[in-house]
Amino acid sequence: MRVLFAAPQDDWPRWSAALCRACPEMELLQSGDPAGFDAIIYAPGGEIEDLSPYANAKLVQSLWAGVERIVTNPTLTQPLARMVDPGLAQGMAEYCTGWAMRAHLGMDGYAQDGVWRNGRNPPLARDRNVTVLGMGELGRAVAAMLRGIGFRVTGYSASGRPVEGVEVFGGGDLDIALARAEILVTLLPDTAATRGLMDARHLATLPRGAWLINPGRGTLIEDEALLAALDRGQLGHAVLDVFRTEPLPAEHPFWAHPRVSVTPHIAAATRPETAAPVVAENLRRAMDGRPLLHLVDRERGY
Repeated sequence: MRVLFAAPQDDWPRWSAALCRACPEMELLQSGDPAGFDAIIYAPGGEIEDLSPYANAKLVQSLWAGVERIVTNPTLTQPLARMVDPGLAQGMAEYCTGWAMRAHLGMDGYAQDGVWRNGRNPPLARDRNVTVLGMGELGRAVAAMLRGIGFRVTGYSASGRPVEGVEVFGGGDLDIALARAEILVTLLPDTAATRGLMDARHLATLPRGAWLINPGRGTLIEDEALLAALDRGQLGHAVLDVFRTEPLPAEHPFWAHPRVSVTPHIAAATRPETAAPVVAENLRRAMDGRPLLHLVDRERGY
């Protein structure tokens, strides 16, 4: 099969060898006659944005977990599959668990200033409520790791689809899930329904002093509402890995706020060595006419 690698040039050295090892029957190219390609491996930011000449391609496989910058491309007519990388899910779970443990144990309360603060014992994890917004692949991986430590985990997704071991709310029950969230992890996709979802009203629904951990999408949170909630003590702390503008401008108030921890979009990375077998399986399915994995619903946007 002939496959076009349509991604930024910097991605080629990282991805090409892993992809060819995982799918040796593939001829992976960076250019050629559009009519001659069976599939496209794609990430925004490369030289190719117009996908209409590649009408014979049976699959556009995203290298990104988020597809909001792809699904809106008006030239996209081929089936689109999002990236689901087990390494990415593991990394996301580790990031969220690390920050959740920092919040749970109150590690920021022990200043190295010579003051002996004995007697500040936190509750056990089994007595701490964590809510995960978004119960897709990443949300389920985060919930599983948190449950493994013992946290009481609540989930929320638009569908409310059941997840073993987690009480999942859906649809109009967002407020119920938020009201439980002593620690809130936000992993919802970027859609018209989720943009600005964490506004002043929803932030006020959280228990006073709650921590918010957002490694999902920067568009989910209204920045000014978040800062106001932090300033009045409604939120105890916000851990932010994604932003409406990236890199986060140096003058943005998040950098200087004492109750905000900024990380530079590093919560989870797609790793070629763990993602390439997923791509290879989808390419083979496309060539054989079998159902594709992780197919994007164009109407929902993910």
